[in-house]
Amino acid sequence: MEILAPAGNEQSLIAAVRSGADAVYLGTGAFNARRNADNFKDNSLAEAVNYCHGRGVKVYVTLNTLIRDEELPAFLTAAREVAEAGPDGVIVQDLAVAQVLKTICPDLPLVGSTQMSVHNATGVKALEDMGFSRVVLARELTLEEIRAIRRETRAELEVFVHGALCMSVSGMCYYSAMMGERSGNRGLCAQPCRLNASCNGRPYALSLKDMSFITRVRDLEAAGVCSVKIEGRMKRPEYVAAAVTAVRTALEGKEPDMATLQAVFSRSGFTDGYLTGKRSVRMFGVRTAEDAAASKTVFGKLADLYRREFPGVPVDLKLTATDDTLSLTAEDGAGRRAQAAVPIPNGDMAPLTEDIARRNLNKTGGTPFTVRDCRVELPEGLPVPGSLVNGLRREALDKLLEMRSRGNGYALHPMATPEIGPYTPQKQALRLRFERAEQAFFPTEAEAVALPLEEIERHPELLQEAVPLWVELPQLVWPLEEQAALDRLLALKEKGLTDAVAGNVCELVLAQRAELVVHGGPTLNVTNTLSLEAYEAMGLADATLSFELPVKMGAKLGGKKPRGILGYGRFPIMQFRACPARGEKGCGTCTGKPQLVDRKGVTFPMVCHERRYTTLLNSVPLYLGDKALPPFDFVTLYFTTEDSRTCRQVYEGFRRGKDPWFDRTSGLAFRTLL
Repeated sequence: MEILAPAGNEQSLIAAVRSGADAVYLGTGAFNARRNADNFKDNSLAEAVNYCHGRGVKVYVTLNTLIRDEELPAFLTAAREVAEAGPDGVIVQDLAVAQVLKTICPDLPLVGSTQMSVHNATGVKALEDMGFSRVVLARELTLEEIRAIRRETRAELEVFVHGALCMSVSGMCYYSAMMGERSGNRGLCAQPCRLNASCNGRPYALSLKDMSFITRVRDLEAAGVCSVKIEGRMKRPEYVAAAVTAVRTALEGKEPDMATLQAVFSRSGFTDGYLTGKRSVRMFGVRTAEDAAASKTVFGKLADLYRREFPGVPVDLKLTATDDTLSLTAEDGAGRRAQAAVPIPNGDMAPLTEDIARRNLNKTGGTPFTVRDCRVELPEGLPVPGSLVNGLRREALDKLLEMRSRGNGYALHPMATPEIGPYTPQKQALRLRFERAEQAFFPTEAEAVALPLEEIERHPELLQEAVPLWVELPQLVWPLEEQAALDRLLALKEKGLTDAVAGNVCELVLAQRAELVVHGGPTLNVTNTLSLEAYEAMGLADATLSFELPVKMGAKLGGKKPRGILGYGRFPIMQFRACPARGEKGCGTCTGKPQLVDRKGVTFPMVCHERRYTTLLNSVPLYLGDKALPPFDFVTLYFTTEDSRTCRQVYEGFRRGKDPWFDRTSGLAFRTLL
């Protein structure tokens, strides 16, 4: 099983390779989810790839952020530079990025980022169909759920095994964007979740301990995971070396030094709550002064872990002699062969025995090589000093390393910057989305009304209303629940359901299996024309654009399918599987509507979804009814915590362009998000 290590800069790259990582993942100057890391820019990317390949280590480059239409020329340049560097794969989030890479370099393997929120077999298979060879699974899955995904899919499965945990399911977090205009989906998360927010009187209710499944790596391997990934591209090289060493030790069947690893970096210890399914308050923790002090005591010792090359490349050596020449051939088993030769000196010297020759040839310490097979074919009594063999070994291995480190980029296909044609909206419709059936009303002026799946199941009679009722699929359908979710959709279809709203690729495919017309929700994260067209090709009827895309940019998107925006609502800014409202005894007497209070005293409501996951809503609703908006095909009013009277008032006020009579935000509609 592959050990995949983070490399935020050159020092961490060296630490990962010399500690025994099988692969590293790293970013370039832009378009990666850790834009604040040093990263690898200009020629340093190719140099990093060559350094790793010379030592038998794979390289995965992260191009895993959302892009915008105006960034496409710069992205095309970055994509070509990545392909020319010759990595072993590219990790992506945006379907536009995947489309560009498949066009300019179809041989370059695609890896679905954890930012794609893939958390079930349906999602993995959808990416397989799009040409992805590997998928990074959501960190919230249990071991049993990972096994279930493996049984149903063919793609390589990559799983995070150690490092920081995001509070929200990756790709579904908009907290940093809303609080500070720094988007996690664009690589600039400010981590406001680490600040002190309270829930039910408990402080730091959004800060999880770091995960560590290192002692369970054999279980992950047995479950079908091909790569275990260490989080930490913003961490020091000592952290990288310690984590790689611990994973390697565990894979060797030995006891890893978890105490030292915890001293390097932790937040009040580690948690395996997601893997085991024990999602309790014990998963939460903060970085304390004691944690920071412990780190200082181990950094010096850990530097020894990567002072020397890791002997990870097996070589075959063959030493031969003719009448006047001593020759050594080194082969790496991948078709590369290096040779070194020296004249046999004249003089009265002790004969070189086979045992002495083998002993000298096996002295590969300080190199990335280890001898797999050593053949010595010498005439008996050959007068050659052992130092001559040492020199041949050094020369042959240096040549072999140089050969292995030569750049080997991919063949590139031409691709011009796509011309984005103008799109003219065909209609100006209003859609209504309600959290609960008792809020809902069906005005004839509305194009459609949407309700969550469970609400329509409780009130199927609403399917008979004159205004079409659409089902909003759950944001998270965990493994082992997929068939049940499909069965629920099919049962509602028999009662008249025709349309569904899907918030990610997993749910899109489930709705298609039920033969429903599928509309894209805002959490599909559509921020550019190519992404919109990719979803169109998947059969999407229309799409609500990303909440993070300014409306003027959204109005300029091309494509052919209708598109819209949110005009009102408390936007869901996080999705939790480890609910911060849980107490020592679980859900207890929770009503399913807990609240979070940040350090400034601002309240954020939460909504529980059948105790399967919890949504954190923004503190105040978005309201654009009084704004001059560019034309879109539809605008959705997104009702969550309001009573039925308020829902009607907002609807009427929005239609008439009234000023808000409540605290509101314009969200990111008129701000350019970093």
